[in-house]
Amino acid sequence: MARSCSRRLATRARHVAIVDIARFPESPEENPEGTLVEVLGEPGTPDVEVRKILAVAGVLEAHPPQAEQESLAFGAEVSPDALAGRVDLTHLPLPTIDPADARDHDDAVWAERREGGGYRVWIAIADVSHYVRRGTALDDAARERGCSLYLPDRAIPMLPRALSSNLCSLLPGVLRLCLCAIVDLDAAGVVQRSELVEGFMRSRAKLTYEGVARALKLTTEPPKDEAAEELKEELALLREVSTLLRGRRMRRGALDFDLPETRIVVDPTSRWPTNAVKRAKDPGVGKAYQIVEELMLLANEVVATRLVERGAPAIFRVHAKPDPERIERFAAICQVLGVTLDVEDAQDPKTLSAFIRKVKSHPARALIDTLLVRSLKQAMYDVTNIGHFGLASDAYVHFTSPIRRYPDLAVHRIVRALIRGERVDATDGAVEVMRQAAVLASERERRAMQVERDVVDLYGVLLMKDSLGDMFAGSVSGVVSSGVFVTLEDPYVSVLVKSEALGNDAYEADEHAFAVIGARTGERITLGDGMMVQIEDVSIERRTTYGRRVSGGASAGEERPGGGHKKKGRADEARRGGSKAEAPKGEKSRRVKRSGSTTAPTPSSSGKPKGKAAKGKKGQRKKGR
Repeated sequence: MARSCSRRLATRARHVAIVDIARFPESPEENPEGTLVEVLGEPGTPDVEVRKILAVAGVLEAHPPQAEQESLAFGAEVSPDALAGRVDLTHLPLPTIDPADARDHDDAVWAERREGGGYRVWIAIADVSHYVRRGTALDDAARERGCSLYLPDRAIPMLPRALSSNLCSLLPGVLRLCLCAIVDLDAAGVVQRSELVEGFMRSRAKLTYEGVARALKLTTEPPKDEAAEELKEELALLREVSTLLRGRRMRRGALDFDLPETRIVVDPTSRWPTNAVKRAKDPGVGKAYQIVEELMLLANEVVATRLVERGAPAIFRVHAKPDPERIERFAAICQVLGVTLDVEDAQDPKTLSAFIRKVKSHPARALIDTLLVRSLKQAMYDVTNIGHFGLASDAYVHFTSPIRRYPDLAVHRIVRALIRGERVDATDGAVEVMRQAAVLASERERRAMQVERDVVDLYGVLLMKDSLGDMFAGSVSGVVSSGVFVTLEDPYVSVLVKSEALGNDAYEADEHAFAVIGARTGERITLGDGMMVQIEDVSIERRTTYGRRVSGGASAGEERPGGGHKKKGRADEARRGGSKAEAPKGEKSRRVKRSGSTTAPTPSSSGKPKGKAAKGKKGQRKKGR
């Protein structure tokens, strides 16, 4: 028995484990003491490394048992009693339109022409507040999570799947409860009247952006979707409405970014990454996405306006004006890239929006957009309404995604109370509880974004383990004190080229020029410069790939897509053992800010403006901002 136990322990000697530390050492000779909580498994595998990231961030995949029990107690279908007093919307088709890989469906839309001109629009949102009540284990768990996480190989929903993927999700052909914004627009897209109702609906179809784009002849790439083809006339009307709304929004100064996103391709069986690609930007599919985006923005603003007019306390989505010092730094980077920005112009959404349009055709447009996003303040949740700079909006809330965001759920509760004519608690105590929820939601949102970035970074490194010795073409996307980051085109990952790996010179970072400069030759390497790099090492621990600049063309070897060249015989070695040496201790990840350094977000960043919506799902666009 002892020998058997010893063998079992030996097989776990290298495994990653979670330990609850009970006693920290008081001297260098002592070891910490604790309780073994969970053994995750062999280090270096995707699942274990992802679970490490989640554990360090404090993200739990499983919901509390009591919350699970409460979610299951509602059953699989809407109770007939829940329909009492609600508006019947089942005569409306109300299709959902989402990415093909959407895991939940919390919004559905419809539009009709009004007699005499103009439009009537219905934006139906899943009524999560009917099920998740204050004081329940479900509510406690949802508030603590704050939002859902969407990773390349898994989703970690805010609500148990019995609700998020079934009873609250607006699936086709089944009854679902909803809160619906009914908005009348004139022929120019100006809101004439709005009404918020509690309703129930039955969506006719679950459509995708690709299917809608094909049905509207915006693209010929995706295959036809019969459900979208049957609704193409109605979808054309929705696009007509969204085009008007978007035009008005752009004219008032809303910021419109076009940022690159990384899509990690994962083998469904092994869960190892097989590729990292820049998310395709099919213009037609983008226009289909804008249909939903504009209607979600409309609903969020209509609800925010109603709450402000009624003086009801709420959690607002706010975005403050930019910090002048950060904009000055961004303007200096623009100068290096040959673009001029007046710092004063950046304080007005209209003039800043004009600047974004001006650089639309610039070769470094993606880099400029990315750097600008990082220079703006981060959107957040607050009970004090200061408006939303990025949307050029006086009042804005998140209302359209209650399945995956807690602030939307909180806003739904207030809207339901107003619809029913109930008193909304506006006491100092109630507002303070709401403020704390807003602060926590902002923190959880930032945590989710960091986890998603870290996981994409991890998959990028795991992917590059098979590329030691290979050469790839890329461009400089960040300058740090230790060197430069180079974003490869294919695969779409970022590589750190340290100063000593840049060439036969002593390169030092110039914090004012956003470049590294050779002390002997005076060579300048700046943001946007092209570079051929050879992969030298990877660090799973630091989630960083290391490379060396290759002067001149690529050396002989097997040509790879994107200009890379593969030296045969390295892939198997890399898969077996990974890198031969970790990066020097103290070398930080590319996202750790250093004094005097300027870094652009790497491809693993979602690229979404902090003041923009967050669209919802990993691997899919998020609706609302």
